Amino acid sequence: MLKIGLTGGIGAGKSIVAKVLSELGFPVFNSDDEAKRILNFDPEIIKQVTFLLGDKAYNEFGLDRAFVASQIFSDDSKRIEINKIVHPKVKENFNEFCAQQNSELVFNEAAIIFETGGPSFYDKTILVTAPADLRIARVLKRDNSTIEDVQKRMDAQWPDSKKVSLADYVIINDNETPVLTQIEKIITDLRSI
Repeated sequence: MLKIGLTGGIGAGKSIVAKVLSELGFPVFNSDDEAKRILNFDPEIIKQVTFLLGDKAYNEFGLDRAFVASQIFSDDSKRIEINKIVHPKVKENFNEFCAQQNSELVFNEAAIIFETGGPSFYDKTILVTAPADLRIARVLKRDNSTIEDVQKRMDAQWPDSKKVSLADYVIINDNETPVLTQIEKIITDLRSI
């Protein structure tokens, strides 16, 4: 079994690629969804986040995402600490997910693989890229965010130019280059390993 990291900046379209992979029959673990789940339901994680960010980190509905985002996207040290709290547990859960699969390829969709030193955790990595203006437009449509909020989130991630040289494969998702063709080529290559 090969563990494949699937990543890309906000709005690049990694979720679209993950959906295609899933429809092709491959198991896909979503690290971002898993992080949200443990941030809301894991008592030890909740305790650590509250210690780091204070009681405003949670409200009666669970994690106050707007408050937490305002804290971690304006303070690099808090973002680094949150990642140290959440990512080990997400990786542990991904390993458990892999142990339950019977597939030659298992994918992990995760936003910040390179930023957190994660490439060594995977056998191969796939980076999904898109032009910045298209990424912003996608996120504005999807999240009802402001341009400033999207830009802050993009600025907190490494630029594609830095990640391309680290990735084993790159998928261009610019609404012009056929994504399925790129995915099929990568799958063929991965199966030959």
